Amino acid sequence: MRPPEFWKADVEGRDRAVVLKALLTPVAWAYAAVAAQRQRTTISRHAPTPVICIGNFTVGGAGKTPIGRAIRAKLGPHAHTLSRGYGGRAIGPLRVTPDMEASEVGDEPLLHARDGPAWVARDRYAGALAAAEAGAHVIVMDDGFQNPLLAKDLCIVAVDPGYGVGNGEVFPAGPLRERLSDGLARADAIVMLHNTWSGDTPEQPQWLNAFSKPVLHASLSPAGEAPSGPLVGFAGLARPEKFFDTLEAIGADIVDVVPYPDHHPYSDDDLNWLAQMAQERHATLITTEKDAARLSPAWRARVAVLPVAARFADEGALDALLAPIQSKITAAHGQA
Repeated sequence: MRPPEFWKADVEGRDRAVVLKALLTPVAWAYAAVAAQRQRTTISRHAPTPVICIGNFTVGGAGKTPIGRAIRAKLGPHAHTLSRGYGGRAIGPLRVTPDMEASEVGDEPLLHARDGPAWVARDRYAGALAAAEAGAHVIVMDDGFQNPLLAKDLCIVAVDPGYGVGNGEVFPAGPLRERLSDGLARADAIVMLHNTWSGDTPEQPQWLNAFSKPVLHASLSPAGEAPSGPLVGFAGLARPEKFFDTLEAIGADIVDVVPYPDHHPYSDDDLNWLAQMAQERHATLITTEKDAARLSPAWRARVAVLPVAARFADEGALDALLAPIQSKITAAHGQA
C-alpha cells in the first residue's frame, strides 16, 4: 500500500482527513503503548559479535539498505548482514546467495548478498548466532530497530529528509512505528539520506532539536549510468518518486514513470503492460536494483537497472561513529 496523504507533515484540505485521523488516534495510542511495553519488558540477548542496527522511525523505506551497504563496506570482509527477509517465505536462519529468488528471501537480502555474506532470519537472535558461527566478526542488521530481542551495540536511524517523521503520529494515525521520543532515546545516531546533495548546510528539522547525538548527512548517488535514449522508469518503493528524481537529476531522457507499492511482486501482466508502454514510446524500461531483484531472469535481461549508493558528506564523522565497533573487532580478531 502507499502511505496515505494525511500521514505527511504538511497537508491541506481534504487530504488532512481530520475525521479519519481522529478515529484512528485511540488505536495509535494503543499501538504506541504496546510498542513501549515490549521495549521495557523484553530481555535482549547479546550475540557473540557486535551488532549494528540500521533502522528507521517510520513505516516504509527511508534508505536503510544503501546506508547499511555503505557501512558494511567500511567494516571489512568479515562483516555479515542480517535481515528479516521481508517479502520472502524463508523463516531461516538461511544464508543468502545472489542466485536465490526474492520470493524465497526477499529483495533487499539479495542486494546484501552481492556484497558478501548475508542472512535472513525471522528470529534475529538465531540469525546472529548463525552468522557468528559462520565467521562473522560484526553483524549489520537491516531493519529491526523496534525489535528488542537482539541486543544492539550501535543503532543508526535512517531518515528521508523529504518526508521526515511525517505528521509525527504513531501508526495508524501516522507513519511512526513508536513514539518519536522513545525512538530518539534509543538511537545512537541519525543519518539524513538526501535524494540529491548540495553544498548548502541542510536545515535541521525541529523534531531533531532535542537530539544531542551525531546527525550525519548522506545522499543517494548513481553508481552507474542510465542508457541513452528515451526511458520509462518504474519502481516499487516506499517513495518511488525518489528514483524518478534521481533519473532526472542525472539528465536521463524520461518519457514516462510508473510507481508501484513498496516490495511490489511484479506479475507477467504488470511487466507485459510496462513493455508495451515502452514499445509505444520507443523507450527502454529502467528500474532500481531492488526492483530488479524481484524480476525473473528473463525479464531482468530486458530491463535496464540504475544502481545507487549512499555517499556520506563527512566520511570522518562516519569513521568516528564506527570507531568503537572497529575497536571491538580488532580486540577480538586483530583485523575486521
